[in-house]
Amino acid sequence: MNTERLRLSMQRAIGFEIAVCELLNRRSQPHQVKKFFVVISWLGDGKAWYCLMFVLPLMYGEGGFATAWSMAKIGVVNLLIYKLTKQLTGRQRPCAVSANIDLGIAPLDQYSFPSGHTMHAVAFSMIATAHHPELTFLVVPFSTLVALSRIVLGLHYPTDVIAGGVIGGYIAFLLLSF
Repeated sequence: MNTERLRLSMQRAIGFEIAVCELLNRRSQPHQVKKFFVVISWLGDGKAWYCLMFVLPLMYGEGGFATAWSMAKIGVVNLLIYKLTKQLTGRQRPCAVSANIDLGIAPLDQYSFPSGHTMHAVAFSMIATAHHPELTFLVVPFSTLVALSRIVLGLHYPTDVIAGGVIGGYIAFLLLSF
């Protein structure tokens, strides 16, 4: 009986997540809205973070270099965790599950859990703002948009994004603690 209740709860949770994905995906159908999130996702695929890592030493000298180095290290750790977790979970993307979700851009890989874009965005934002709090107004909103773009474009479920944020935040916290 408990197994059946758990199964039904899981089905409801998955149904809710798909409904959220469908709603956000539908709301992004105006061409300019979709294009905006495509650009955000493209920048969040590393380009914005690599630029920041390049600019930090120019802006802050040795302190900026140390921050950029920390971001590079956390990027490697997150990449390893991300790849391993995706292979272990094998969760299909929302666009593969629901015919009502239009894929906004081609996925970088097959599986959705966790959101690597969000994992990196949260981790990089935490590292950058811990060392340079004045960057908060720039990197936090950008990271939020990156996370949202992944759902809007039909690539991730809300729990993929939440998990990516939690994992990225936890890894950044560990790095900042040492």
